[in-house]
Amino acid sequence: MNLCTFPNLRAACLITAFGLSLSAQAVVIVSTKNSISLVTSDQLAQIFLGQVSTFYTGAKAEPLDQPASSPLRQDFYQKYLGKSQAQIKAHWSKQAFSGKGQPPRELGSSPEIVKLVAENPKYIAYVDPGAVDGTVKVLKIK
Repeated sequence: MNLCTFPNLRAACLITAFGLSLSAQAVVIVSTKNSISLVTSDQLAQIFLGQVSTFYTGAKAEPLDQPASSPLRQDFYQKYLGKSQAQIKAHWSKQAFSGKGQPPRELGSSPEIVKLVAENPKYIAYVDPGAVDGTVKVLKIK
């Protein structure tokens, strides 16, 4: 019996057959008012882990985070920082306990983040590609 003939399972079979992924893919953004257009993975990690508070140009850099439950958050930290959610949580617990810093400000959604990033060139964030508009630019990651 072929389970893929049942209507409710057909989509799952297609996804499996073609190796498609439903995982989120985050893009890193800054305001169009920000002069940077690329950032290295190391610089990105330093900003999002609170190790530096400026862009390589010397301008203030403040990261913004997706909600903890967001698949974008998991994708971003794994892809660009090589860290799991548990590792990030442990990092920020240690930083906060020792008085060395607080985690990035958490916002509710990609559209909310895009709006805030567009208004201030100090912000750097990651969002769903579909939320990007002309008020922000996607950074190239080296």
